[in-house]
Amino acid sequence: MRYVTWTVRLAVFFFLLAFAVKNTDPVTLRFYFALAWQAPLIVLLLAFFAGGAVMGLAAALATLFAQRRELSQLKRMLEEERAGAKAAADPGAPPRVEA
Repeated sequence: MRYVTWTVRLAVFFFLLAFAVKNTDPVTLRFYFALAWQAPLIVLLLAFFAGGAVMGLAAALATLFAQRRELSQLKRMLEEERAGAKAAADPGAPPRVEA
């Protein structure tokens, strides 16, 4: 299985390398106010791909942090319920004091 994985990785790498070599023509990216940036096409494609990946990760982080906060709240509630169930099951035990 390891050999298949590495074969696929090498095939993708060589495909992308061939794509990069064939797309080295200079391209002009025009902005407002007569600003322009000239760079090889593959550099612009890579820059915009990286920018999109960063924006996607930033969007996912907000959801990840919200889920972690909810998970910690649910764990806290579960521990409180377990402590309450344990106290109800053993009525002779002294009450638990938490600081």
